[in-house]
Formats: sequence, C-alpha cells, structure tokens
Amino acid sequence: MLCESVSHHCLFVIPLLESFGQNYPEEADGTLDCISMALTCTFNRWGTLLAVGCNDGRIVIWDFLTRGIAKIISAHIHPVCSLCWSRDGHKLVSASTDNIVSQWDVLTGDCDQRFRFPSPILKLQYHPRDMDKVLVCPMKSAPVLLTLSDSKHVVLPVDDDSDLNVVAAFDRRGEYIYTGNAKGKILVLNTNTQELVASFRVTTGTSNTTAIKSIEFARKGSCFLINTADRIIRVYDGREILTCGRDGEPEPMQKLQDLVNRTPWKRCCFSGDGEYIVAGSARQHALYIWEKSIGNLVKILHGTRGELLLDVAWHPVRPIIASISSGVVSIWAQNQVENWSAFAPDFKELDENVEYEERESEFDIEDEDKSEPEQTGADAAEDEEVDVTTVDPIVAFCSSDEELEDYKALLYLPIAPEVEDPEENPFGPPPDASVQASGPEDALAGGDKKQRQPSSEGGPAKKKARTTTIELQGVPSDGERDEMGGFPVDAIATLAPWLPVVLLNSLQCTFPQQTNRPSN
Repeated sequence: MLCESVSHHCLFVIPLLESFGQNYPEEADGTLDCISMALTCTFNRWGTLLAVGCNDGRIVIWDFLTRGIAKIISAHIHPVCSLCWSRDGHKLVSASTDNIVSQWDVLTGDCDQRFRFPSPILKLQYHPRDMDKVLVCPMKSAPVLLTLSDSKHVVLPVDDDSDLNVVAAFDRRGEYIYTGNAKGKILVLNTNTQELVASFRVTTGTSNTTAIKSIEFARKGSCFLINTADRIIRVYDGREILTCGRDGEPEPMQKLQDLVNRTPWKRCCFSGDGEYIVAGSARQHALYIWEKSIGNLVKILHGTRGELLLDVAWHPVRPIIASISSGVVSIWAQNQVENWSAFAPDFKELDENVEYEERESEFDIEDEDKSEPEQTGADAAEDEEVDVTTVDPIVAFCSSDEELEDYKALLYLPIAPEVEDPEENPFGPPPDASVQASGPEDALAGGDKKQRQPSSEGGPAKKKARTTTIELQGVPSDGERDEMGGFPVDAIATLAPWLPVVLLNSLQCTFPQQTNRPSN
C-alpha cells in the first residue's frame, strides 16, 4: 500500500511521514507511586532503570519496562536532592540536604563511601567516561571535583570570588567542565588540568547580565542549553564556544521562552536524540517541548492543576518523559494505537479507494512475454550465507566514538519473588530458625529491614562505609550557622529555584551530625 501510494497518491503520504517524525510524548501514560514523596529522578544510560530520590532519604529504583520497584535503598536521613548514574549502571551517587554525598552499589544496595560537605548540595554528576570522578556543586561554594579512589578533591576556579552561586556540568564526553555564576559568566575548564579554555557572558540583549540557573548537555551532538533567570533558554553549540576562546561573544542557536505568560523554568533537558528540548514550568505542572533545529513550540503537556513541578527527565532512547509533582512520578508517552487485525500474506489493507491499474498479462495462464529476471537485490541475497551468531551493537546505546556496547553494564536488577506463606524447607533449617537464634530485638530490627529493603536481605555482613569530610574555605560550618540552627536566610533563598518547599523547611532545622551508620 505504501509503495502504491508513493507512485500514484504522493499527497496522502505526507501526513504519514510527519506522524513518524513526531518523536516526543503527547499524553499522560500513568504514574509511579514511590509510597514516600518523590523529589528527584534520573534514568540510567539505557533507560531500563529509573532512580527516584524521596523526602525520607530513600532511593527507589524502578524497572522501567515492567513499571515495578526493583530495589529500595535507605540512603540518607534527610531528603535526597540529587542523583546520578555511573556510565555502566553499577554505581549511583546521591546527595542530600544533610550535606552528605554517597556512592552506592546498585546491585547490592551497599554504600561504598561517603563525603560530608559543610553545606547542602545543589547538584552532582558522574564523569561521563571516568567513574572515579564526580562533580559536586555545593551551595555558597565553588564546584568541587571529587576523586573517589583516593578521596581527594579539587576546588574549581571561579570568575568572581565574591559570587559563589555557581552551577557546573560536564560536557558530553567529560573533556571540559562548564560553570556559570549569578552574573551570567560561563567558564569552560579543562577537566584534567582545570585550566581556563574559553569563557563568555550571557547578556539580556543590553549590557545587563542574568544569573545562570542550570547547564544541560545533549546526549548526542555538541549542543547544550543554559537556563537563566531572565526566563529564556539559550541553546549553544559547544564547538563554537571553544573556537571563540576566552571572552568570546558566541551567539545562541536558539532562544526559547514563553512570550505570553513569561514562564520561569524549573528544569530543562534534551531528548535522547538531542532533537527536542523540554522545560518544566516553575509555576505549575506543565511541560513545554520545542524542536531544537527550528525553535518552534510543538507541544505543551499539562498535569494536574495546582501542582508544582519538581523535576523532569527525558528517556535516553524513547519519546518518554518522567516528571515529578506532589511527590508522584508522572509518565508522559506517545499515543500507541494497537491494531490486532490479521490478513493473508498478499492482502493489503487500504484506508481509502485506490485506482487499480491492471497489467496486460495479469489474467494470462502463462506470460509468453515474460523474461527471466536477473537476481538482484533481495533475490541475490538469498544465496549469501547469513551470520546468525554475531550480535550487532545497538546504535542508540553507542556513542559516536564507540563501536561496541558495554557488555558488563547493569541494565536490569534481579527481583526475588515475595511468598506470603512460604512452606517449610525440607532441605534446610525452618524459616524461623534465624529468628529463634537471635533475640527479640534483633528479630524486630530484621523485620524492619525486610520492610525497608526487601531486595538486599540475606547477604553477608556489610562493612562500614568510609566517610571523608570535605572542608571548603569561606563556607560556614556546623558551628557558624545562625541562631535557628539553619543556614542564613540569604543562603536558603539561593535554593529556592532548585528545591521544593519541604526541603527548604528542612534546611532551617538543625542538621544532626551525620554518623557512620549502615546504609539500611
């Protein structure tokens, strides 16, 4: 039908091709309830697992294909404010308002090590190619580059020592670190040497500058976006930034904004293929989707009225968006129309009448004028030997400089079935033997552990995670906070565009001194 439409009715193919090009979500596709209040979320590199940070300090890992909970990690005491997956998916770093940065083994749920900072963490990010490095953005401090193997850290240089409201992000391959401050100055630093490679200032069209709220890079290509306080999302080409050098004046590829409502943006990110940009409104649960190449607004997704958006994440390889509001993860996807009809092999389903052109020899018993066709194309390929053992890499999972997939990557988590009334095991001790061997207090603690983390039980004794204290100059320590026991009011106000109200309220309470407690 499609071939005939191309040759005889080309006009009818145009809307069909356009529908294939709509690679963005169009409607709501259910929710994920984490039991506790969700605050932030992030997909792994393949989009098979979704990690959700909650206000009770837990990290809930969802199997995104089955939409079920694969693991629950009791990570922090205070709310989780930032999460990031490692490249191979085996590790996960988390930050909380208790100033703790932790690295977790996703398969076992154990904490590998902790870092205690003197201030809350705005954002953290794994190096895209080196799992040993983590970029941390503390509040009221310059960004810090952590080295996990030796627990050392490097404070990145800033443009103005008096302006420490700095955000930072790795580029797509981790070769450079982009930082932005409240005066609109963007610095590009070499990741290995921390030397200044390029810089420019984001202006509002006049000499006025605007504060940088976030920097996000696309998974494919060299583009990145900058979300600024003037409610404009600017898209730049990273290659042009490096070409302009220091104090350059690059022009953005696109300027995206809501001219009617002057909407401020809470969270922005690229689609998996880098062709679309989604921005979440800071006023309501609404997602705006633009096409990057043209800059036109293609879709607005509206959530429940009156809810505030907390976080947005686009699936790495599929047109799916996960957004968080009111503690619930909402999933947005395309409208899939199922067709369960079945036809004979030569039968064609037509949407409308098609003028049929009869061949001259169609009803002849034997076509005398028919010549022997040469074996070309598919017919010739039938004689070739087919390789059924080699597994071709999936292009969507490979970067442009890679030929093979990472076969050691962690794509899924095993889930043990939960049996309500297990039968007695004739080949082992009775089910309550371990409870009888221990005291009633241990049994109670074990029951709480089973309830909190059902997938990490029954293993060997966990070793205590090492905790490293990171000291930063000019950042108030625990004893230098105000009389209320929290951070100064101006420091808390800095978090307002980043964290929801429930987190900001927790900042005004006294932070308990974090101890080396087990991860569960």
